[in-house]
Amino acid sequence: MEKFTVLTGVAAPLPMINVDTDMIIPKQFLKTIKRTGLGKHLFDEMRYTPEGKEVDSFVLNKPAYRSAKILVAGDNFGCGSSREHAPWALADFGIRCIIAPSFADIFFNNCFKNGILPIKLPKEQVDLLLDDASRGSNAIVTVDLEKQEITGPDGGKISFEVDPFRKHCLINGLDDIGLTLQQSAAIDSFEAKQRAGGQPWLWG
Repeated sequence: MEKFTVLTGVAAPLPMINVDTDMIIPKQFLKTIKRTGLGKHLFDEMRYTPEGKEVDSFVLNKPAYRSAKILVAGDNFGCGSSREHAPWALADFGIRCIIAPSFADIFFNNCFKNGILPIKLPKEQVDLLLDDASRGSNAIVTVDLEKQEITGPDGGKISFEVDPFRKHCLINGLDDIGLTLQQSAAIDSFEAKQRAGGQPWLWG
């Protein structure tokens, strides 16, 4: 998993509440188990007309936000079904951080497992960042995970909380597989003992 230390990029405003996972990545795109290629379908039903043409008014179709790395959103982001394709699509588009007053629990957890930092902030602070994000290509925001600090376009700073274990995993680029591989020496030792006499029939 790609490490997350300091992220600087354009923040896109999406001041909608209850953005569910079907809005993030509609069900017809869940046929793949690959984590790549889903970014072009992110928010598909809001980004495109039924004929496949871009909706000019949708934020991520606007020139200033096409390369956004941060999304500032409303309450209860990521609600709905538990599809992991939602963070896959966001990451594939280039979104590495989502800031909102609240998140659906399963989506929140899936973000950390896929290299995305979801940040919960009081609505008043989210509103300030939404105002910052409305500046288009000038909406450059820096998220410093080590310092747990967001710096806005004008230099204003906002502190945020994050679980220490999840912070450790993001900074070191450790997903569940990476965490397991940190114990590879103990795993190899256990397997060697099984082969030598503990349960040799498992290795026949």
